Amino acid sequence: MSSVSTKEILERVFHDDYENLRGKTLRMTRLRIPGKEVCLAHVFTPTDKSVYQNLGLHIGVHEGEDHTGEAIGLIRFTPWEAVVVAADIALKSADVQIGFMDRFCGSLIITGRLAQVQTAVEETVRFFGEELGFGKCEVYRS
Repeated sequence: MSSVSTKEILERVFHDDYENLRGKTLRMTRLRIPGKEVCLAHVFTPTDKSVYQNLGLHIGVHEGEDHTGEAIGLIRFTPWEAVVVAADIALKSADVQIGFMDRFCGSLIITGRLAQVQTAVEETVRFFGEELGFGKCEVYRS
């Protein structure tokens, strides 16, 4: 993929008006319009304790808990608010805990035993795809 210069972007957007706009102050605004999509679904069991610490799974409401050896499920959604429904589906479908949930960027981290996390992630992705009509990705496990 090649990069596009500002001039090329303006020429593409404004076509014939580009010459008339030359030298004038223009304000460009970028928008992100999220679709209905499960963008990432990944299940893994870290081998290093620092992964749990860097994810903040030992602070806040989890202070004093040791998640070492537990599996982690990561799921990312657009629109971002869908993460609230996803957390509910995950908790109802398996014996997992919410490690982190961010309704401002659509990220959900769940923890628990590997089979339980796998079930929760798969059921959440299935629900969003089949029941809510979201585009969905495959659940990846490493």
